[in-house]
This record gives sequence, structure tokens and C-alpha cells, in this order.
Amino acid sequence: MQVSINVNGEQRSHEVEDRTLLVQYLRDDCELTGTNIGCDTTSCGACTVLLDGESVKSCTVLAAQAEGSEVTTIEGLSDGEQLHPMQRAFQTHHGLQCGYCTPGMVMASVSLVEENPDPTEAEVRSGLEGNLCRCTGYHNIVQAVLDAAKEKQGAAE
Repeated sequence: MQVSINVNGEQRSHEVEDRTLLVQYLRDDCELTGTNIGCDTTSCGACTVLLDGESVKSCTVLAAQAEGSEVTTIEGLSDGEQLHPMQRAFQTHHGLQCGYCTPGMVMASVSLVEENPDPTEAEVRSGLEGNLCRCTGYHNIVQAVLDAAKEKQGAAE
């Protein structure tokens, strides 16, 4: 079947099998390998992307379900060499160690701050429950999200 999806602002069209997952489509057909495959069971969140602005675990969405939609991956957040504020905050606060969960964690965090521009620490922790990190204690990740939210608020004012 033919699918056509706007990925990171570029219209992509590929022939895929009906059972192709969005994560497979992004990695194999679009060659965007920043979206990681972690568990294939929706448990870890390493494959989180934005689908029409909402964070989704791309291992639970068929590529065919994303037909006609807009998908943003970690590669689509930055503007050339200019990192997205969330990416910058993760870097500044050392919100990563091995980095495997980081793309999904960043994408979930972007969505979280879009939905709740002024989250509390508890709201950030709750909002990221579906994204697992086996290396950090989450403290730096939470601080990064709070910092990026504050930066976004400052820019809006």
C-alpha cells in the first residue's frame, strides 16, 4: 500500500506493507534513525514522536494510520544548527546518559509543555511516566523540562 506522510515538513511517500509500524517507516523508509525502537510493547517510550502535534509511541501506530498526517521526529525539532529549546535544556541539564531514551523523552517533553506551558515538577514527572530511562534518576530530565517551559514562557511574553 502507498502511504504519504508529511515528515519533519517534507512530504514523504512510500510503498509499505499493511503491517508496517510508523517507527519502522521512519527508520527504514525515511532513514530517520533518531527515533529508537526500545521494547516494541509501548512500555519504554523510546519511539515517541509527534503525530499531528500529539506525542505517540510510534511502535503502536501503523504507518497507514498516519496517512495524510504530520509527523515530527527528533531530527525535525532543530532549525539547522539551532537546537530546539527542549534539546538545549536536556543538554544544559545533562538530562541524558547513554542517550537511548533521549529522543523519545525530548519529544514527549515538547508535547507536555505544549499542553501545559507552566508544569509543576509533579506534573512533569506524571507527564513523562510512559517514557523510561534506565540510566538517570530523572532529576536532570525533570529540571530540563521545567527550564525549557520557563524559557518558552519568557519568549512568549
